[in-house]
Amino acid sequence: VQLETSGGGSVQAGGSLEVSCLASGFTSKYFRVGWFRKTQGQDLEGLAAIDSEGRTAYAGSVAGQFTITKANAASRPALIITLQMNNLQPDDTAMYLCAAEQSTSLLNWDEPPPSPLYSAWGQGIQVTVSS
Repeated sequence: VQLETSGGGSVQAGGSLEVSCLASGFTSKYFRVGWFRKTQGQDLEGLAAIDSEGRTAYAGSVAGQFTITKANAASRPALIITLQMNNLQPDDTAMYLCAAEQSTSLLNWDEPPPSPLYSAWGQGIQVTVSS
């Protein structure tokens, strides 16, 4: 599985941004894709995940603020997994990463699966929120 991230950038507090993950190379019809973020000195924080059936799971800290969606890419056999982030605050400043795992789903997951359960990772993309 190959993951290409895009989006992110800088915004003032209260603003919105989105980060996207172009996911290709799935060989299983079942998979999940998750978004994580990392700040210096802290562990990876799972934010949201979506699976091939469209199930979603959110961390309590971002539920209602972030929305994860998936769509077919227009120009190639790939999926675009987008994390829409609203009402961003300075403590949302972090490196955001997407990850994917095949032959699995979000069935029975109330929160996003943790990072060790993902084997494919995209490059991080910076989100900076200024006050």
